Amino acid sequence: MKKLLFIFLLLFLLIVSSGSFAQGLPAGIPRDKTLILPFLFAPLPVPGNWNLWAGWRAQNCGLHQFVTEPLWTINPDVVKGGIINALAAADPIYNSDFTKLVIKLRKGIYWSDGVEFTADDLVYTIQTVKDTEGLDYHGAMQDVKRVYAPDKYTVVVELNRPNSRFHTFFLERWGALRPMPKHIFSKVKDVLTYDFNPPVSLGPYVYVAHDPAGYWVLWKKREDWKRTVTGQLFGEPKPEYVLFINHGTPEKQNMAMLRHELDAIQGTAEQMLTMLKMSNTTRSYRDTWPYIDPRDISTRGPAFNHLVPPYNNKDVRWALALSIDVVETIISTYNGMAAMTPGLPLVVGKNFYDWYFKPLKPWLENLTLDIGGGQKFKPWDSKAPWRLLEWAKKNYKVDIDPNNEEEVRLTLGYGWWKYAPDVAEKLLIKNGFKKIGGKWYLPDGKPWKITILRGPDPTDMANIFILGVAEQWKKFGIDVVFNVTTAAATLALNGQFEVLNTGHGGFAGEPWGLHPDLYLCFNAMNSKYVRPVGEPTLGWAGRWSDPRMDKIIAELERTRWTDFPKIKKLGLEGLKVEIEEMISIPIINCPIAIVFDEYYWTNWPSPKNDYARCDNFTTWPQLKYILHQIKPTGKK
Repeated sequence: MKKLLFIFLLLFLLIVSSGSFAQGLPAGIPRDKTLILPFLFAPLPVPGNWNLWAGWRAQNCGLHQFVTEPLWTINPDVVKGGIINALAAADPIYNSDFTKLVIKLRKGIYWSDGVEFTADDLVYTIQTVKDTEGLDYHGAMQDVKRVYAPDKYTVVVELNRPNSRFHTFFLERWGALRPMPKHIFSKVKDVLTYDFNPPVSLGPYVYVAHDPAGYWVLWKKREDWKRTVTGQLFGEPKPEYVLFINHGTPEKQNMAMLRHELDAIQGTAEQMLTMLKMSNTTRSYRDTWPYIDPRDISTRGPAFNHLVPPYNNKDVRWALALSIDVVETIISTYNGMAAMTPGLPLVVGKNFYDWYFKPLKPWLENLTLDIGGGQKFKPWDSKAPWRLLEWAKKNYKVDIDPNNEEEVRLTLGYGWWKYAPDVAEKLLIKNGFKKIGGKWYLPDGKPWKITILRGPDPTDMANIFILGVAEQWKKFGIDVVFNVTTAAATLALNGQFEVLNTGHGGFAGEPWGLHPDLYLCFNAMNSKYVRPVGEPTLGWAGRWSDPRMDKIIAELERTRWTDFPKIKKLGLEGLKVEIEEMISIPIINCPIAIVFDEYYWTNWPSPKNDYARCDNFTTWPQLKYILHQIKPTGKK
């Protein structure tokens, strides 16, 4: 990692000395009143088309932050947690058998063109999406039997079947079905091809301009910001303008920040460490190692195709997990700056620590594997985070109290599996594998070669981390190759892979985070969604299913969203099934490697000022709810 950092710094200095530079702020916009944020998923796929109901529009350019507003959303404040009633004035109201949903709407909210938001907008959206194949959530809205508005601020949805989670289609995590402006869309001939240009906002900012090539989009604060959800709940956003811009390579992003033309960067560990070294106005979430904000609500680690041998064998999957030294892997890939977790949707955060890890811990400690020959093995390593901490103390200034269990686990993770290559060998030999000359051979006598599918982006954290995993497997004696392709997502969807670089997709490892319900994650494993290799799956790409999980899913569907005790009980049952079966190898919580520049703006999140997860300032739609927190420095 230190060698990589040196190379990164050297390349960066060469580029700086060459005099090359990235795009600056559009002319005529005052820098001291403008917040400049990274546009991570640039370019815009169709510059000038803002119709995000009809497909991917690189929503994090400001579209889902400012143009749209959900009925409900997760709270960006992870300390307070919970769900925010946004356009909805109250929690969802179901009848006793979950066949009817009543939605009460907030009053006094207006579109940026002056038209009031009412129940008509929501009714129109649900009906139009149901009737129009090709619109996002079209399939989900087929459950709607009837939708109507008994009054201006109430919507009633009657369902074809019981569904206690129907409202979650309108609950913003990263993506939701948000209301469309009926007064605009109802007048167009084709809602699928309509470009919604210029877009009309429900949020506190309006569209100003965009780069024709799709690399930046500029937004301005609404004069009537008080007539938005943000205005009603949080107050006035501080920046007059917000610019989302993609400066290109990490080196060019760093150059822009050094010129104070970029206020935040979310990227690789090397990039973060470089900026912390090279500028006296930069900071990250923490002042000392591990610097990162560890609380993204998704996990990372390789996934298996359960329809492809030998990965349909539980013992093989466990052997591959036990051949990984988790501490060594985290150090080699992310300078140790990641929090470990053993569960696909078991994200690292205070809520999940209390809801799930603490009650799961005794079970993990007693979990026992049958490794053959009458031998048993307990794989759980509760002290792995402390081994990572000991390494860090030898290399960095660290302010983590090793005697504070909760602090260690919430910073460096819950623990992981023992590094036990000897046990992994026994599991494989038990299943007919052979090791000859330090290399593993399959039961049919062929050399074992694992092909890992991944995308081409070298800065993608999942792609970085899987390199470390591959090295562990190679050290264990397995040949590993990569299938690197821009078609990785499509191939995964169709099951055309052996091992995937990360298993969190399809919401399998992406829970709400601020609510204990794991239905979103478990339902991705529903057996009814499994499709043969070559066909697009309707659920998780790994194509695993289990009757026990189907039973848990069905029980959650009959459980009220507000019944936390039962939700947590079922969540624990599902986690145990996934972990015991080792359906994938979740290793870390996605680390948020972020740098803030305090030249123009200050009061960014920190452990002592913990009003939001840091990545809300980059790609997440909840950005609008925290812009009242940052403060201008007064510099021009």
